Amino acid sequence: MRKIFLIPLAILMSCGSVQNNNSVQKSSEQLLKDVETLSSDAYEGRKTGTKGAEMARTYLTSRLKEIGLKPYPGKSSYEQDFEVKGRNGAEAIKGKNLIAYIPGKSDNVIVISAHYDHVGVIKNEIYNGADDNASGVAGLLQFAKYFTKNKPNNTLIFAIFDAEEMGLQGAKAFVANPPVALEKIKLNINMDMISHNDKGELYAVGTFKYPELKPFFITTNPNIKVLFGHDDPKLGREDWTNQSDQGAFNAKNIPFIYFGVEDHKDYHKATDEFQNINKTFFVDAANAIQEIIVNIDKQRDLQTIFKENLKMKKQ
Repeated sequence: MRKIFLIPLAILMSCGSVQNNNSVQKSSEQLLKDVETLSSDAYEGRKTGTKGAEMARTYLTSRLKEIGLKPYPGKSSYEQDFEVKGRNGAEAIKGKNLIAYIPGKSDNVIVISAHYDHVGVIKNEIYNGADDNASGVAGLLQFAKYFTKNKPNNTLIFAIFDAEEMGLQGAKAFVANPPVALEKIKLNINMDMISHNDKGELYAVGTFKYPELKPFFITTNPNIKVLFGHDDPKLGREDWTNQSDQGAFNAKNIPFIYFGVEDHKDYHKATDEFQNINKTFFVDAANAIQEIIVNIDKQRDLQTIFKENLKMKKQ
């Protein structure tokens, strides 16, 4: 039986100013708008190599510019091109990641990631992928905006991956050709499906392998239940360690956290639409993840957190 542990929550009461409340409201409105836009029929399910995927990139590029993020130094654009080999002699499919960054007070790097692709049109039905994974991308954009206004200690790379649905191909291309030396990447924080859960439960995957991260999971939001689990190898198919883009980082022994919900009735179905996500849960989940990222970023030398763990893995 899988052991699930509730993460302790520090519930703090405050009387924030009207200005702060307005800021939070605008942030929530933008979060929902990003999901609604990316999961609209016009984007035709955002399948890698299609017009819908290109439209998604155009929208996301405009959002990155609006937020004020820059391409990584030495890069002329956000785009990172790669190819997915075709099967049975079929032509290779061209994929494109979007990579932006915010310089920190150190050159230690945290990669914050989410994939923007989905499965496209199947039997004339559009699979819009609102939860999977317009939600994760929208969360990433919110975090990016926060850190443009609150300078991070660690350098943050925001990676919006393509072709996750084809076997984590965008993430694999990133770690094969990263914009920074791999040894500088101290942590990957990945979001994939963070908007659809009827019980208020969000899983944080990765602390089985990296228990050093547990102290950072403190959030002021009493409405969200952040749970540890789905990362014990003994769980078989219920071990999510390599089931989203964090798997490409795990393969390089880069510590990771993956935030996501358990499968639901709309998972990989045409009904995964904006009107079917849990909007209040989604806003709470995104804000909780942001708080946890802020907690982690306060640690200026992430290497010291994982030093003994990584040493043991190399032996």
